[in-house]
Amino acid sequence: MKKNIGKTDMIVRLVLAALLVILYFIGVGKLLGLIFIILAIILVLTALTRTCPLYYIFRTDTLGKK
Repeated sequence: MKKNIGKTDMIVRLVLAALLVILYFIGVGKLLGLIFIILAIILVLTALTRTCPLYYIFRTDTLGKK
């Protein structure tokens, strides 16, 4: 799959993932904590690979012109 996540988008995803992990460790409840961890993992994976399947489906990207 082609890269479709720009640098700013990548940073935002990593920051959100970190916040979700912090909320998990603060103790938001078992189910909500599990949801937060799953979302954090997805955000980190999409940020590091710089590909988002939803962006691909909707033919969107945040890379900009090179």
